[in-house]
Formats: sequence, structure tokens, C-alpha cells
Amino acid sequence: MATAKTEPMKLREIVAEKAILPALVAEKRDDAIHELLTALVAAGRVSPQMKASFAKSIIDREKKGSTGLGKGVATPHAKHKSVKRPFVAIGVSKGGVDFHSIDKQPVHSIFLLISPEEHPELHLAAIQSIYSQLTKDQFRNFLRQATTIEDVLTILEEADAGH
Repeated sequence: MATAKTEPMKLREIVAEKAILPALVAEKRDDAIHELLTALVAAGRVSPQMKASFAKSIIDREKKGSTGLGKGVATPHAKHKSVKRPFVAIGVSKGGVDFHSIDKQPVHSIFLLISPEEHPELHLAAIQSIYSQLTKDQFRNFLRQATTIEDVLTILEEADAGH
């Protein structure tokens, strides 16, 4: 059975610029998810009425298995029929968030992804783009040091350019 090859997406194409939080306040997983969803509501990517539904879906997914991948990163995600294209909120936590990560270490960089339910290939392409960068020590280190939205955008642009 042949599968369609999906090209990785550029991070700048999927990250909601107005949902970048370079100083995430939350210290616990569920609070961080709510904080990032609130940023997506403020950015106009999630309707206020859908916030609770997305939070439940993402937290239910986390209870099945943490998306805390180790090395200080987590990628909570959900798919929904109302979504047409994937989008991401980014949270950077200086103190770290308890995300029940596989390495038991706090998470400092969170990429919260929401994807269209009807297009799993778009979800896979977005995940591939995110993971391809989060596996790089330099990307994780620079992101953890970011203090402004502009810092994060520069890091994303450099990652997309292959630097």
C-alpha cells in the first residue's frame, strides 16, 4: 500500500505568532495547556467556545501517554474537525513545567499543536517539522534562552532556513 510522502512544513507557517509565550507562567502540565490555549484564543486561532473542548482533548491525550519527549520539550496536540490547517502555540518556561516527561525532567519548551481531523497527513507534516527541530541540541538551547517573541521568531526562521 503506497502512502503519500508529506513534505515538512516550515515552522513559521504553522506557529501562530500571537500565541508565542516566551515567559510561560504555568508550572504544571494542565495549567500550561490552558495558558497556551488562552494565547490561541487571543490570537484568534481558537474560539473561546472551543477552548474547553480542546483542553479536554489534549489533556485526555496526555493521560494516555505524555508528550513530554525528554530533553526539556513537550508536544501536546489534538485534532479537530473544525480546524482546516495545523497551527501551533509555543511556550517557553524558565523554571520548567512538570509534564510527566519520559526522562522525568521539567519541560522548558512546549509546542502545542492543533490539526485538522480530516487531514492526518497535515498533522504528520507538522509533527515532522516540529520534531526535526526539537531533536537538535542547538535549537532547544536557543529556544530555552529566548526572552522575547522576536527571539523565538528569529530561532524559527533560522531553523526553517536550515541554519
